[in-house]
Amino acid sequence: MNHQAAKLEALVNQNRRTTAKKTRFIAITSGKGGVGKSTISSNMAYLMAKYGLKVGIFDADIGLANLDVMFNVKIQKNILHVLKGEASVEEIVVPIEKNLLLIPGESGEEIFKYASGGLFERFMEEAGVLDDLDVMIIDTGAGIGEHIQLFLRACDDVIVVTVPDPAAITDAYATIKVTSRLRNEINVIMNQVRSAKEAEGLFEKINKVASANIGGNLRLNFLGQVSSDPKISASVKKRALFSRDFPVAAPTQELEMIVKRLARKLERNVLVDPKESGLGGLFKRLMEHF
Repeated sequence: MNHQAAKLEALVNQNRRTTAKKTRFIAITSGKGGVGKSTISSNMAYLMAKYGLKVGIFDADIGLANLDVMFNVKIQKNILHVLKGEASVEEIVVPIEKNLLLIPGESGEEIFKYASGGLFERFMEEAGVLDDLDVMIIDTGAGIGEHIQLFLRACDDVIVVTVPDPAAITDAYATIKVTSRLRNEINVIMNQVRSAKEAEGLFEKINKVASANIGGNLRLNFLGQVSSDPKISASVKKRALFSRDFPVAAPTQELEMIVKRLARKLERNVLVDPKESGLGGLFKRLMEHF
């Protein structure tokens, strides 16, 4: 695997374009399904793009992939078709808005079935078309599966989304506990809350249990909350983004605050290797951890 990763790194560097930027990779995950993870991911990507960042959103929630529904677009092929040589990277990427691209993904498990040979090398050459991304958001599956951990390990930031439901909180804690073996800093967003006070109280409970039972160097960051609002479910039913439909609604304002906190991290860019850009950079990292 080390030889393969070294070969891949050489290939990435060889095909690096002059437009390459440092891309920050942000994984958004959850302990269980149904907590609004994809809604948060899609609206966060939209707001980042609205503020002028070039954003790619990679749908890695295999089996429940629904970003195409969130963005109201039709997906014909995904990253697996590229790896099989049945499509080009440019053919699968779906422009959503100015500065915002959807990259239909696949699970880490499926991806690495094709991670050797000439087809993967051709894919890496083509992946350069996305080297100008400032941010890539990876919408992972829920839970603590091995291929999900692969994406969490490869990203600069991990965000765990949960809701004020005992089962969801328990599953979120399990995700935090497993992820703490991979990294020392994890971010939390409380979704569908009644108030900021409720969100902060629930986060403090999770943080207290984590400090007592996980310990070590783990740092949990409370990124913020997104309030429960019928406008969100109405937008989802219409296959629309609530942050676009309701720009002054409380959930949109709250998500904008979260985006601003992330943007400050992006400006510091302390964790990003300048060689790692776009889709090629993500796959280079995945290969290193596979």
